[in-house]
Amino acid sequence: MLNHNMPSQDDLPSTQQLIRSTIIALVTAIIILVTIVLPAEYGIDPTGIGRTLQLTEMGEIKAQLADEAARDEQIHDPASQPSTPEPQSSLMLRIFAELFVGSANASEPAAPAVSARKDTTTIALKPAEGVEWKMKMPKGTKVAYSWSVIGGVVNYDMHGTPQAGGAETSYKKARGIAADEGVLTAGFDGSHGWFFRNRGQQAVTITLRTSGNYTDLKRVP
Repeated sequence: MLNHNMPSQDDLPSTQQLIRSTIIALVTAIIILVTIVLPAEYGIDPTGIGRTLQLTEMGEIKAQLADEAARDEQIHDPASQPSTPEPQSSLMLRIFAELFVGSANASEPAAPAVSARKDTTTIALKPAEGVEWKMKMPKGTKVAYSWSVIGGVVNYDMHGTPQAGGAETSYKKARGIAADEGVLTAGFDGSHGWFFRNRGQQAVTITLRTSGNYTDLKRVP
């Protein structure tokens, strides 16, 4: 036999309280969706908070990898079509993104199509030796990169040179660094990449990994 007393009417939340709690929960969910889920999963950042929290780059890389996987599937089996419909939650996120972000991106010119690729490059540097590696990227395209040094540290300058001519633009540089990673976004059509110099007393080896939309990754004479 249960001895618990039934709650009285006064102990139950009122209709106004339930409505207020529902509205608060809905607003909180929308805030989390816009500031965290969209940037981290799709690289869509309408508020700019995602880039501040370094979530947008994560989403851009995920979207890029998904695009590469789709391209690989088409290459190996051009007649294949996705048989499983997109999950409802993902579909709703995309619809939400189109409603709130599509108009903002409509005025931006689309970047020329460049096939996605991945490369791992090994660069050997003697003491006091410098070398430049660049790739061709259309304006607005992105490349995820990482590099690390074995045997010491290097000075570097990540920069771009416009295809139409003009002064170079430096995106990032530092001295005495053993590794770096991030996303390089082309600010213009042209060659973009890194200049490395070994200021140490011993030879070093740099392993550079790149993934994204670019062509002609090579050493610049």
